[in-house]
Amino acid sequence: RESTADRAKFNNVFVKNLSESTTDDELKKIFGEFGTITSAVVMRDGDGKSKCFGFVNFESTDDAARAVDALNGKKIDDKEWYVGKAQKKSEREHELKVKFEQSMKEAADKYQGANLYVKNLDDSIVDDKLKELFSSFGTITSCKVMRDPNGISRGSGFVAFSTPEEASRALLEMNGKMVVSKPLYVTLAQRKEDRRARLQIIELVQTCELVQISKAFDDFVVDN
Repeated sequence: RESTADRAKFNNVFVKNLSESTTDDELKKIFGEFGTITSAVVMRDGDGKSKCFGFVNFESTDDAARAVDALNGKKIDDKEWYVGKAQKKSEREHELKVKFEQSMKEAADKYQGANLYVKNLDDSIVDDKLKELFSSFGTITSCKVMRDPNGISRGSGFVAFSTPEEASRALLEMNGKMVVSKPLYVTLAQRKEDRRARLQIIELVQTCELVQISKAFDDFVVDN
């Protein structure tokens, strides 16, 4: 559990999963054991029915933190309470955005290496034929031959497998294989940002090599 010292200071506490019978006074009594309460309210709908969550405001930030540490996860009236810092809408939206981006990154990392790039395809190869060529190596989640705006094949495409292991088997077996009199070139597909970073490194290395060559020629004198 996150320690008190690791959290930003806050006075307002959010509590949810309350019993429908929990009142403002009961909320104030329970949280009041940890310090002076300036307000405690159970949120209700238009008919006065409890929404089973509420807010408690402490005079002291230290008291608020102690209440969170003590009451979060505690069972009261057979309900396990969630107690934490009350967040502004903007803070909550930011937190959800960060979590979403993290989950997307984890998903991308998980399936990185499962997508193959195939080029030197014959013009007669269509999506279904490409899928047929690679289907024996595992479950294909997507398969696409790239085409120009006129629908003419660009001679390349992508094949995505359900696991990196399946993609690796396909790469080993299919790279260099003759299909309609053309040898296939098969490699792991790179995400745009990975490819961009790799190209920048190559450009940097090439620049360094040119500088070294230039310096080497500086040591030579051409006789007229």
